[in-house]
Amino acid sequence: MFYQFSHLASPDYLKIERGCDFSFQPHMHQCFEIIMICAGEMRITVDGYDFLLNKGQAVLIFPNQIHALHSDKSEHMLCIFSPRLVQAYASRVTDKVPRDNRFWPDEYLMRALEGMEDASDTVEKKGVLYSLCGQFDKTARYKTRRADSQNLLYRIFSFVEKEFAGDCSLTELADRIGYDYSYLSRYFKKTVGISFHSYVNHYRLSYACYLMENSDRSILRCALESGYISIRSFNRNFKEQFGITPAQYRKRI
Repeated sequence: MFYQFSHLASPDYLKIERGCDFSFQPHMHQCFEIIMICAGEMRITVDGYDFLLNKGQAVLIFPNQIHALHSDKSEHMLCIFSPRLVQAYASRVTDKVPRDNRFWPDEYLMRALEGMEDASDTVEKKGVLYSLCGQFDKTARYKTRRADSQNLLYRIFSFVEKEFAGDCSLTELADRIGYDYSYLSRYFKKTVGISFHSYVNHYRLSYACYLMENSDRSILRCALESGYISIRSFNRNFKEQFGITPAQYRKRI
């Protein structure tokens, strides 16, 4: 299992592609993922549960669910998107995962989704994605996300989701879950590919972008509510990550 770090960067991340005869090893990432079968069949494993999907069926995979794909003969459409694009739904299911990730997506919505591009209007993206999540939610049954000692990575992600606006340090995490600081540092870097501190910064910046896009809060207030105690460090980290200042980002919106 490996962590797919490439999906962390942008709060409005959206990737849509079609493919065939596709297999992928067990992995996880911070985004939602929809996989719909357009022809043939595909075996998809989510958190240890196997699903055999046929034409017209799909799965909605939640952030940080371990999943793998295997198919010798199939066509599929894949959509990976940031939780910030469906923030209201993502917040409601933060500590939950589906008992069954399968659903039958509306063909009209999937065609609309396939027609979108990176440059598509954010409102359009959110409209289609919220509709698909809403359709899934109508029949979904949820369970509490497993957080036992065998799922250390889940526990770390859960800590960040709950504490990113406060003392979200590795020292506090180690005290909270009873692990050695050095072990946690090495484990996270090896599994995710970046340091715990860098991951928290990515999470905070993503949330700050969400606030700037969806509220009239000042940039200072967005920074403080995202866990930064210094506007200077926020501006520096933001420009390093996105190549522009927070003021330029908001102006572009």
